[in-house]
Amino acid sequence: MTQNPDFDFGFDGSECEPCGGKCCTGESGYIFASIDELLCVSDFLNIPFDEFTQKYVKKVGYRFSFLEKKSMEGIACIFFDDLSKKCLIYEVRPEQCKSFPFWQSYKTDRVSEGEIEKLCGLCRGVKCLKIF
Repeated sequence: MTQNPDFDFGFDGSECEPCGGKCCTGESGYIFASIDELLCVSDFLNIPFDEFTQKYVKKVGYRFSFLEKKSMEGIACIFFDDLSKKCLIYEVRPEQCKSFPFWQSYKTDRVSEGEIEKLCGLCRGVKCLKIF
């Protein structure tokens, strides 16, 4: 299990396979990626960069985010496959995806007990370390 002292939970990545991609689906949000990450995904998919960005990326202020789509689970990342319940670009997914659930917004000093409990209920890999 991965732990970080700034968070009231740990993460067991072995729970990802049976999960069904709950971190990639649900409510709408942003899936931010840097230019280098976008280039990497474009190369991985063997799509020219301009075509890739027009088809799969939107600009959000000064940042870039993957588009979303309707899914059986609500809203999903454009690269989430509903049939296999897997990420189609997993090998080159952006840092935001790699670092889940250790995001700034979930840091111990920034969230309530209820938000941590909700996260622990959403992702079977998140293991609450603090008893509330």
